[in-house]
Amino acid sequence: MERQRILCVGLVCLDIVSVVDKYPEEDSDSRCVSQRWQRGGNASNSCTVLSLLGAPCSFMGSLSAGPVADFIMADFLSHAVDVSAVVWQDEGQTPCACCVVCPSSGTRTVVLSDTNLPDVTADDFSKVDLRQYKWIHWEGRNADEQVKMIERVMMHNSKLPPQQQITISVEIEKTREPLYQLFPLADVVFISKDVARHFGFHSAEAALRGLYSRVKPGAVLLCAWAEKGAEALGPDGMLIHSDAFPPEALVDTLGAGDTFNAAVIYKLSRGEHLKDAVTFGCRVAGRKCGFHGYEGLRAQFSNE
Repeated sequence: MERQRILCVGLVCLDIVSVVDKYPEEDSDSRCVSQRWQRGGNASNSCTVLSLLGAPCSFMGSLSAGPVADFIMADFLSHAVDVSAVVWQDEGQTPCACCVVCPSSGTRTVVLSDTNLPDVTADDFSKVDLRQYKWIHWEGRNADEQVKMIERVMMHNSKLPPQQQITISVEIEKTREPLYQLFPLADVVFISKDVARHFGFHSAEAALRGLYSRVKPGAVLLCAWAEKGAEALGPDGMLIHSDAFPPEALVDTLGAGDTFNAAVIYKLSRGEHLKDAVTFGCRVAGRKCGFHGYEGLRAQFSNE
């Protein structure tokens, strides 16, 4: 069996996206410019981008049967994302996020109804055939369970030559203490600006130098910083920087971070240099901010 897929483990939800010309005042009535339903969630969005770039990919996360899940599954399939690892839960509801996108200020404000839907567990993950995958990415969520999942991959890797081992990446986006146990477990670690600031750092460079001791030897640590671009630090100690690539007109920043992560994973999974991967991540994320949703990525970057 050819191990060619990239698996993303994490959240999928329904995004109800309202585009406004100015952010509404509290306790006011206003009209939006447009509104759409969109499949959301960090890991889910990264799958969309990976597929649009031409990488075979799979999603693993929880869903609860119903019309929202039907919409989500149809959208996964329309983007050729494999959903065989989706876990159907008997309790809870599929999460929904109300997203207000304001192009004039470049903001996206998200209110998530993170329902009582259970996250996937290590027991769920034990049923996954690891031979399918060359890369597995975790969106940091229920970290105690995710640690056990990663340990299973490490055990799997220990029996294989280096060129056949699965690359492990994690995203640490939220400032929640349990997530920080993921730092030393991955080959590639993405941290958010919020996490960097939580640790007292005011730039991506300072955050990478200050937090690199938390990752395992040989790992890569990355931090994107919106309009200031992104930085990466690898085992050679050389800091890699890419400027941002802003679009001509800022339209929709929702999912820009998930796009950056996916584009970096796409390049690294093909064996390309870290510098090229970071630059590509910034290019694709910048391009994504120039239109609503993700479809515009297909024509420009597919198989680049």
